[in-house]
Amino acid sequence: MARSEHSEPGSTNQGHGWSGVRQSRRVFVAIAIPVVTIPPTWSHPDLPPHRYYLGLPSSGLLCLGGQHMADITSALPPNSILLFDFRCPSHQCLGVTLQMAQIDTHIFQRDSLTWGPGPAWEGTVDEEGIDGKGRVLLSQQKLILSTLRYFRRVVPPKPALHLTTTSTAAPPSHARHSLAAGTYEALGKLGTICQGELPKSALALTKTVEIMSSSGEGDQLFFPTPLREQEVAAAIKALEASTAAAVAEARYGTRCRRIRVDSDKVAAFLMSAYITTLDGMDKSDPRVRARIPDTDLNRAQSVLYRRMSANLYSTKNPGEYYHIHGSLDADVTLEMLGLPKERPDLTDYHEIIDYIESAVQKHTVAELEALNAAHRQAGVPALTWEQFQATPHGRAIASLPPLTVRPNPDDDHATPPAPWPTPPAGSGPPYALSGIKVLELCRIIAGPTIGRSLAAHGAQVIKVTSPHLPDVPFFQLEVNTGKHTIHLDLRPPPAGVAETKDRSTFAALLADADVVIDGYRPGALARLGYSPEYLASLARRRGKGYVYVAEDCFGGTGLSADAEWASRPGWQQIADCVTGVAWAQGEFMGLDEPVVPPFPMSDYGTGALGSVAALAGLLRRATEGGSWVCRTSLVQYDAFLMSLGLVPEAEQARLRKEHDNEAGFFGLRHSDSVDEVGKRALRSMRIVAPYLFASSSSSSSSPSSSASSSPSSPIAASPSSSSSSIQEAPAQVPAAAAAAPHLMQEAYSPGFGGVIRWPREAVRIEGLRVGHVRTARPNGWDTVKGVADPAEMWEGWEEDIIPEKDEDGEEGVLH
Repeated sequence: MARSEHSEPGSTNQGHGWSGVRQSRRVFVAIAIPVVTIPPTWSHPDLPPHRYYLGLPSSGLLCLGGQHMADITSALPPNSILLFDFRCPSHQCLGVTLQMAQIDTHIFQRDSLTWGPGPAWEGTVDEEGIDGKGRVLLSQQKLILSTLRYFRRVVPPKPALHLTTTSTAAPPSHARHSLAAGTYEALGKLGTICQGELPKSALALTKTVEIMSSSGEGDQLFFPTPLREQEVAAAIKALEASTAAAVAEARYGTRCRRIRVDSDKVAAFLMSAYITTLDGMDKSDPRVRARIPDTDLNRAQSVLYRRMSANLYSTKNPGEYYHIHGSLDADVTLEMLGLPKERPDLTDYHEIIDYIESAVQKHTVAELEALNAAHRQAGVPALTWEQFQATPHGRAIASLPPLTVRPNPDDDHATPPAPWPTPPAGSGPPYALSGIKVLELCRIIAGPTIGRSLAAHGAQVIKVTSPHLPDVPFFQLEVNTGKHTIHLDLRPPPAGVAETKDRSTFAALLADADVVIDGYRPGALARLGYSPEYLASLARRRGKGYVYVAEDCFGGTGLSADAEWASRPGWQQIADCVTGVAWAQGEFMGLDEPVVPPFPMSDYGTGALGSVAALAGLLRRATEGGSWVCRTSLVQYDAFLMSLGLVPEAEQARLRKEHDNEAGFFGLRHSDSVDEVGKRALRSMRIVAPYLFASSSSSSSSPSSSASSSPSSPIAASPSSSSSSIQEAPAQVPAAAAAAPHLMQEAYSPGFGGVIRWPREAVRIEGLRVGHVRTARPNGWDTVKGVADPAEMWEGWEEDIIPEKDEDGEEGVLH
């Protein structure tokens, strides 16, 4: 039997005998690693060479086919595996990319299988999928699921079969790293460390998760990074779906036996900001700026010089780097460095970098930290993972799960369990969160992603923004999907002055809300009068609790006294630099310097964590009563990501080789902007993973184009100005880089006056509908429309999108 590079602890690859026992015609136990071919040099009369076997490690660390294996594998001998023999259409290395295999039905349906000295097989097998020749078409994933589902119990076999090698030659190299296996590993760890925060019913449903790829090509990593972003994001989306399914079971009595996560759509989710378009124009197209209301009030995005006040630069000490960040107003950061607020004569990308970096290089990290503290700016040193772990804040974060769902101490079960809203009348599967009312007070990406995800599960989400606060204009096209948007100025009036109309409107909305999402710096909403304590007092008066969901940069607020950086401001790049993520990225690129990874992946991952927490808080409010405080942060997400380790070195080497192409990704340095990093990464991914992108001939801005899709296939193992755009890179990503139709939803947006194309939701849940029914609209658009009566803002919500067929048969429904 072929050996693996990843042996069990304590095992060796030299001079080691293989042992196991044959128990029936086609079930074996042997020491092995999953999905291997027996070459002629490994021999035993009962195990023919060049046959294919699917193995389950006795360690129980993997979660294949949606089944937790601990109970089964605990009965196996140490360092053994449960091995299933099945027939393949061709004699070639199976690896982890085989999509379908032909299984002789005699194995599961007509024979009495005996396992060791234990009882015979007594279960029946669902014959769905049997073809006319008496064979079943099953994926590897469904094979394990079908087999283990019908075992009554497993009795340890007696070792009897010995495999020996007739050659000292090295065994075949291990197959390419499996995204699905990595996702299940991440999901298992996530569930374990969050088990005190999440309902048991939600954790139990993770057993039904299936990782699949709508293109059939998705069981691989293809982002140019050593970080396990794809796997972690898929695991979090799986946990989100499992929690939504648990809500449905409690609310409707619906039993959700299948949950599907599409790894292709998870990839699209992680780069949403770069593949969302308005009438075919993406983020890098200078024309799109005229189509979006200008929320860049301080020109921190539209003027390249000011934009580069948020960037990573080297410092006075060689080998030390600091990420300054002017947030959405560059004035303070530029002035604290002794630089002018405006340099209209300076437009060249590289000249701007050199000019600002020369100012940063006058200071040490300690001096920059003091300047940032004095001016309350969002800057941090770029630390390695080890350095971050050694800080008091790093140690505090290590003691916390990535998300927390805790009772509000001022309404700790004082209010009774909250009944679910009456679902709207109509046929077809329901949404998990129909009738749930959400107030979202957030900007940029991570916080609004929470509301976007809740809207996809049917919640009514009102995004509340202030007309005097800036935001990044383009992001509204994507993160505002599914919501209504209003402008309210929530600043308290001067002492002795009556409450303002906007605050009265917000109070009326709050009176009926179920969830409040807070994406601002810790304490900002409290200073406006809307703290968790205030929400608890409202809950006691109305007799129904609130779910308060806070997302920030550093984490630890109200959770650990040692989280010394909890109140610091920050953004995605700040979290990536302080936790070691940027150093890991730079070293992967062959550099002795940090580089911020491509795409705002930490933003999207953190937003997904927040949606899990919100769902869990709603479920616990319904079953236990009280109000709930849910928290997550960019740093907590990054800490969980780094705790899993980087992808194997062999996989990193493959990714480096594949991305070393004409896109020029490996020409990037520490001081390149996040936009430049993202643009080059997107071009490279078009080369490396073409199945995620449409050809220019198939790319369309008409709604009909989103109806086309690729057949789904289970995975093995279960705006800126023209000057800034031109100087940084070519102004527009080629049309051929548009995301593939099966990944995207598109519809006309009345708010933006054009067709928006944005990523579909990555999850499907049996018996539930998942997906958006209204397009994004600009911040404050519903206020502009004249919706003035707060009581009516929760009623009569329109639907912009007619559900379209997708690869599962119907938009958002898994049958």
